Amino acid sequence: MAGGRVQDDLLIDTDERRQLRESVAKLVGRYGRGYFQEVTRKGEKPDALWTEMGQAGYLGVHLPEEWGGGGGGLVDLAIVIEETSAQGCPMFMLVISPAIAGSLLAAHGSEEQKREWLPGIAAGTKKIAFAITEPDAGTNTHNISTTAHADGDGWRIRGQKYWTSGIDEADAVIVVCRGVEPGPNGRHPISMFLVPTGTPGLSFQKIDSALQIPENQFTTFFDDVPVTEENLVGVEGAGLKQVFAGLNPERVTAASQANGIARYALSRAARYAAERTVWSTPIGAHQGVSHPLAKAFVDVQLARLMTMHAAELTDAGADAGSASTIAKYAAGEAVVQALDQAIQVHGGNGLSNEYGLSDLWFTARMFRTAPVSREMVLNHVAQHNLGLPKSY
Repeated sequence: MAGGRVQDDLLIDTDERRQLRESVAKLVGRYGRGYFQEVTRKGEKPDALWTEMGQAGYLGVHLPEEWGGGGGGLVDLAIVIEETSAQGCPMFMLVISPAIAGSLLAAHGSEEQKREWLPGIAAGTKKIAFAITEPDAGTNTHNISTTAHADGDGWRIRGQKYWTSGIDEADAVIVVCRGVEPGPNGRHPISMFLVPTGTPGLSFQKIDSALQIPENQFTTFFDDVPVTEENLVGVEGAGLKQVFAGLNPERVTAASQANGIARYALSRAARYAAERTVWSTPIGAHQGVSHPLAKAFVDVQLARLMTMHAAELTDAGADAGSASTIAKYAAGEAVVQALDQAIQVHGGNGLSNEYGLSDLWFTARMFRTAPVSREMVLNHVAQHNLGLPKSY
């Protein structure tokens, strides 16, 4: 750190990935935190930024070239999302549509689904939401109650989902459903359906959320929503295994978004601490200010390393479940610490929206709860990595 300028280029990137970081940061930096705050305050969407990112090829950087993507991997998308957030513009829709829906369709979608949706996702002209969470199921996907009832040559979806992000701006939603009858193991088979948001019987109601972001959150209702084989994503009944093609990228890219927010906060804090002078001394010269920032910096770098490791495992086709989950945990803890300390360094100014920090609080805090809670991460690590008895 010199003169309040944060030196956080500690990751080993190829020349191509370094150029990707720099070009994304340059594009998003032309919009910046002020732009993002303004569209959020007005209840609008960052459409201009989204469109330009699509035109530049960043939204589909991880998708196959044959479907309009850049032919890269999850590492590339993680870089795009981290750098976007590091410029003060954490767009949740980047995680939802390209990362979750795009990855699911690329892995399990039919040729027709890929042809119809992936080029639009990559170009930014189409968005897909993701509906899995329910009020009474939470992390336990086996316990979902939204059901696909057989109906002639197709199904009727009945039930409701909770915290469906951005469905009001989406062209379709991937819905995770269960079958009517349980399988031999007593669990209901899980399937996924790609449902256009204009389908009869599909409706949604906005949740009054503390999150100060452009994306709205909804309770989504499915009242005999008709779907056919054309809507089925992958194989009927194999959805729980297939859904992790979207959930692991979600955890990696959510971690990337948290890491980017943390970098943004530390950058603002370091600059303020270097410039703010009290009794002829910059406040950053005092260890009571510098050490908490330094500790936050260390934890953010560790989270970034784990996030990139999880992304690389995914791209290599290896089992990235534990790494993705740990990365999300580490990033969620680190961003809360970094943002809290950045706000503290600013004193009273930290609570002013003018300084671009306080309105990020609930966004940062959310990463300790979603996309998987810190408690469930620790349960997973205890069971799968330490070999301890299952606790739930």
